[in-house]
Amino acid sequence: MRKIAAEPLAVLRARTSFKWQTYPEDVLPLFVAEMDYPLAEPVQQAIIARVLASDTGYIAGPEPVAEAFAGYAGRTWGWMVAPEDVRSTTDVSVGIVECLRQAVPVDGSVIITPPVYPPFFELPVEADASVVEVPLLPTDDGWRLDLAGIERAFARGADALLLCNPHNPLGLVHSAETLRALADLSAQYGVAVVSDEIHAPLTYEPGAFTPYLTVSDSAREYGICVTAASKGWNIAGTKCAVMVAQSDRTRLMLASMPEEVSARTSILGLHASAAAYNDGGPWLAGVMASLADNRQLLGDLLADLLPGVVYRPPSAGYLAWLDFRALGWNADPAALALDQARVALEPGLRFGRAGAGFARLNFACSPEVLTEALERLAGIRSHA
Repeated sequence: MRKIAAEPLAVLRARTSFKWQTYPEDVLPLFVAEMDYPLAEPVQQAIIARVLASDTGYIAGPEPVAEAFAGYAGRTWGWMVAPEDVRSTTDVSVGIVECLRQAVPVDGSVIITPPVYPPFFELPVEADASVVEVPLLPTDDGWRLDLAGIERAFARGADALLLCNPHNPLGLVHSAETLRALADLSAQYGVAVVSDEIHAPLTYEPGAFTPYLTVSDSAREYGICVTAASKGWNIAGTKCAVMVAQSDRTRLMLASMPEEVSARTSILGLHASAAAYNDGGPWLAGVMASLADNRQLLGDLLADLLPGVVYRPPSAGYLAWLDFRALGWNADPAALALDQARVALEPGLRFGRAGAGFARLNFACSPEVLTEALERLAGIRSHA
């Protein structure tokens, strides 16, 4: 297996994406979840082939990505998905909103579990619902869902739960046992679960990830999976995601969505995603090997340069949730990092109140960039 190397900074700074256009060139951008690796060749070729064919119109249907995702899910997780149970849309956030619109009445409520991906605070509101926070519980060996707190929220009338699996920003892969218990509660109270599984291809241990809809009949009855190739293969800008339903109840929810929900899928994203799921495995394995090295390197650098920072290596993804509280960098260490070290991190407070004193770092970069970023941060340790 050949490891995939990150692009040089000179090449990266020519990109026009949000990551590379937000800050001046003296800033190392380790904030937003974009990777610095070149695209997988099958993905590149799929997009180029559509452009050369002048095939840039509206999609005819989700079939290419539906069939590709079903094949990938079966090979990767042993999850048997019928292609006809897969619908496409523009991105995971849109898929979440549209699923919530089907599952939650106007003025209903949706549970989220902070610290969590910042748009989770906004997506229920976009679906005309309110947000109910049931924070994750910190434990000696990580974090876990507060199942007792979730049950209390269900009993008080919450209409849906928005699950992040694997959980951003922690890289937490929820266990099958935890997901099964959640599904039991969902069925007991008749509450929908919308599971965002966008980081699922990025797990470090084979078999570590459990798709929510595989854990029980209850999960399939009330749950919908929303996911995409966009994080695993770094193609967020191509605009394609999938929604999977595996019960009559949830199939009806997908079928009841306006036609435009699917029609707005990009034809380039459709074919790029299909290529990723069908032929992108070797590239992804090379990226995961590079990420595994960086995950270890980050731990080593922190131990050497910033020993007060608490870091728990993620089980999935390339995002590190760093606890700076022991350094006295106040509630927003990302602000200090940007101002004094010219390193852009994602502010912990964007992930909820539990993020005070934390910041999220993206280590999907070259070892050289990661090392320079940590050296810069260490340089301000005594000046906070």
